[in-house]
Formats: sequence, C-alpha cells, structure tokens
Amino acid sequence: MNTPTIDTSMARRLVEASAIRSASIIGQPGGWSVVLKMGSQERPLGAQRSDKPRTWRSLDRAVAYLKDELHIARFDLLDATNHSKATLLVGKSRVDASERLRQAHEAAGHDKWFRGQVELAIKDADAPDVQWVSAADAKASWKQKRAELVRRAGSAA
Repeated sequence: MNTPTIDTSMARRLVEASAIRSASIIGQPGGWSVVLKMGSQERPLGAQRSDKPRTWRSLDRAVAYLKDELHIARFDLLDATNHSKATLLVGKSRVDASERLRQAHEAAGHDKWFRGQVELAIKDADAPDVQWVSAADAKASWKQKRAELVRRAGSAA
C-alpha cells in the first residue's frame, strides 16, 4: 500500500505553521525523493496532479527546490543507499512534457503571427486612401461574377 503524499502547497502551509519537524532526501533508482516528518508521521513530497512521490534526477535540484520553494534548508538524513542512475539510461520519464512544450511554442508562434496579421489588417483598413465597398455593391459584383461562371460552364459542356 502506498503512503499518501503531501503536495507542495500543503507542504508550504505546514512549513509556515512549523508543523514539519524534519526533511530527509532519499536516493532511489533514477533520482532523489523527499520525505517530510510531521510529528510521528512521515510522508513523501508528492508530484503535481498525482499521488506519487516526486522524484528529482539531480540531488542539487532537489536541494534547491526544498530551499527555494519550501524554505527548508536543513535535512536530517541524506540516504543514497538505493540511489542509482539505471533508469536514467532509458530516457525521460515524462516524454509528454517535451511534446506539450513544443506545442506551446508552436501555439505562441502562431498567436504572434496571427496578432501581427490582425494589426496589419486594421492599419490597412484605417488608411486614409482606402475605398470601402458597400455590402450591396459587393453582392451585385459577386452576382455578376457567378452569372459569368455559370454561363462559361454551360457553354463548355
């Protein structure tokens, strides 16, 4: 049975309330995880949007996260007994993250292009030498063009 995790926002609140007595960094295959101790209970720090323990590939990043995000700078234990880089050779555990990032960059690029096109169109429409065509004139012009196309199509058959 898995131990329930604590998410970052809850951990921040517990740190502010001085409810977390200690923190330990535990090595495991593929990285490092953090266990927080509150009273007699120990709970792992959880990953976003899941109840799985969060894992950092780098010890430096785990420590930086604890210092910068949770304001925990002292650790009771650093246990590297089970740490190995074995799973790092397989590849990233979150391939979908790189795909999401690529799509976000594409969307941002398209958005920038689209906004530029709208800005150009507005500039063109606001130019003093623009000649506007009324809706009635546009309809009449297209009606004439359609009639010409129908006439050409009829004579070609």
